[in-house]
Amino acid sequence: MPPPETMYCSQQINIPPELPDILKQFTKAAIRTQPHDVLQWAAAYFLALSKGEPLPVKDRLEMPVATQKTDTGLTPGLLKVLHKQLSPKETVTKEELLKKWKGLCLPVEQLDTLLVLGNFDAQINWMQFFALGCSALGGTIISALKHACEILTEEPEGAAARIPFDTFVTLYTYLAQLDGDIPQDQIDSFLFSLQESVERQGGMVQPANFIGLSSA
Repeated sequence: MPPPETMYCSQQINIPPELPDILKQFTKAAIRTQPHDVLQWAAAYFLALSKGEPLPVKDRLEMPVATQKTDTGLTPGLLKVLHKQLSPKETVTKEELLKKWKGLCLPVEQLDTLLVLGNFDAQINWMQFFALGCSALGGTIISALKHACEILTEEPEGAAARIPFDTFVTLYTYLAQLDGDIPQDQIDSFLFSLQESVERQGGMVQPANFIGLSSA
């Protein structure tokens, strides 16, 4: 004879007081991030939440462009999430990067391509990988650097996307040398041409300083 069904009343169900707020924040995060695979992303979200790590959540909703209707690849918002998660370490392992990459439901094929382009080994210099990620967003070094400024800036929204000149030099030099077609004297000349305007801005550089410079 089957056991009788257990009946519960409201007094018997204990709902943790923090649960409604957790679910509310989760829902808002899912709406902003628009993950391709909600279950996979949710697992990464709650794992990061339980460990007190940066969450795989975009700062704001990115409106898709026409080419993104079926494209689930890297976007500026997702690269910014990865930067928040991985930049505290100067180097990360492929396993750490792959875990965060999958948590954002990004295609592993795209990650493999970037790793091959950067000729990375087991230990990955994060800022070098970040630079390659920016190059995946823009077809030229200049557009990649513009994305880098917009992602890395700590200026308030609507202000000029400024970053420290030292950071800019690191990103530009890496991408230019990886390109292979830009001689070192041209790299040096390009950076030297920026120094005067950068010094006037307290050691900060923004896209207006370098967009249009033919040497890049």
